[in-house]
Amino acid sequence: MINATALWVATEIVPGISFTGDWWLLFAAALVFGVLNVAVRPILLVLTFPFLLVTLGLFLLVLNGLMLWLTGIVSDALELGFHVANFTSAFLGAFVVSLVSFALSLFVASEQST
Repeated sequence: MINATALWVATEIVPGISFTGDWWLLFAAALVFGVLNVAVRPILLVLTFPFLLVTLGLFLLVLNGLMLWLTGIVSDALELGFHVANFTSAFLGAFVVSLVSFALSLFVASEQST
């Protein structure tokens, strides 16, 4: 739910990221995003570990952009309606998705603790 909301915000804010289709397709795209983050991201983290050390973790922004770009490619292949035009859009979109996900996670966590 949080990923779907974050992806929707990215489609509204970032030029080059678009979504066309029914709302449930956005949930499917968020599921693809989650599966790719679970399956592919750990491999990329291990392979790019030297870059992470040298850049003091800032390379994670690039990895997040790559994951969003890959989500766009897979979503296009599955005809889910989620599209990322280029890496610049993916990079900016990943930043937006990270911020929105963080904010919503804080909100949900604070609601659960009360």
